[in-house]
Amino acid sequence: IDGIRKTNVAEVEAGAITQHIGAFKCHSPIGDITILDTPGHEAFSAMRERGADVTDLVVLVVSGDEGIREQTLEAIAQAKTAQTPIMVAINKSDKAGFNPENVYRQLSEHELLPEAWGGTVITVNCSALTRAGIPDLLEMLSLQSEVLELKANPKSRARGTVIESEMHKGMGAVATLLVQNGTLRKGDAIVFD
Repeated sequence: IDGIRKTNVAEVEAGAITQHIGAFKCHSPIGDITILDTPGHEAFSAMRERGADVTDLVVLVVSGDEGIREQTLEAIAQAKTAQTPIMVAINKSDKAGFNPENVYRQLSEHELLPEAWGGTVITVNCSALTRAGIPDLLEMLSLQSEVLELKANPKSRARGTVIESEMHKGMGAVATLLVQNGTLRKGDAIVFD
């Protein structure tokens, strides 16, 4: 995500690990994409589960030199439970020891057969550091959104999901919302379940 947005969010987080679910709108050559960033650390299982429930497409980021980890298996299970399509970004293509074939094998062991092996799961080799493969990843996201007919009507009433909420010193209750259809404007009334 930092490679797409040209930022370094984890750098300012405790232990250099993403601590919150964040929703970001990115402008790219293929159009605007809303990205929901969930923490990869094992301590944030509930956040990842919540993320899988509200997304249209899950992009698993797998280290190409280390392969699938325990949290990745958990994210695969959560995406399958939520019946959310999965794409895989195989990161660290710039490192020695990068081995996409190992990742393909591991994916196939969990019923995710990569396109490179004749399956249906899109995989993209990329590097967050050098940004190699990032344009390909964005193009595949765009293609998948067309195939899945992921469209929203900006003229309808806003409907979405609360991603996170907190009590903010000075502002009171603050919520991060993911608008999934319609447009939310300043001054609109919001109803929560």
